[in-house]
Amino acid sequence: MGKFDKYKIDLKGMQADSCKYEFVLDNLFFADIDGPEVQKGKVNVALVVKKTSRAFELNFQTDGIVCVPCDRCLDDMEQPVSSTDKLLVKFGHEYAEENDNLIVIPEEEGEINVAWFMYEFVALAIPMKHVHAPGKCNKAMTSKLNKHMRVTPDDNSADDAFAPDEDANLLGGEEETAVDPRWDELKKILDNN
Repeated sequence: MGKFDKYKIDLKGMQADSCKYEFVLDNLFFADIDGPEVQKGKVNVALVVKKTSRAFELNFQTDGIVCVPCDRCLDDMEQPVSSTDKLLVKFGHEYAEENDNLIVIPEEEGEINVAWFMYEFVALAIPMKHVHAPGKCNKAMTSKLNKHMRVTPDDNSADDAFAPDEDANLLGGEEETAVDPRWDELKKILDNN
């Protein structure tokens, strides 16, 4: 029996028009799948498979928590994830992914392994930016960042440059900065055309 055999869905042998499956993706699942985005977590997946006249509709409801590195201090942090995803599966001659959510599987096999699809749905549910709550980052890393961060070119010390509640300005906030006069000269060239 393989590592991911319990994630196989037998579509060909499906008796009812609708079946429900529940999976718990834990640390062992993430270690076995060996994906780059998530190595640890506990995620509950509810899968409803509906048989239609032309295909099978797989609806995934994903809810749980994964451990990812903080973008600021690189310590592991818990990140809640939640998503609703849909996959259409139809029978054909050979396996093919026709688009993002239409999969063709060989009719003689009649089953699909949803392990990798569930992993991808979890990975896609992780926000682009994941940082600890203000004040929860690793204090040693925060002090090193403060030590090496310069606020202005003349400033050799950045005592409060990376205070957790002021990092909005550093990470995409609207702050006025002086414009290098060389850029103004280059913009004049564009304006003449």
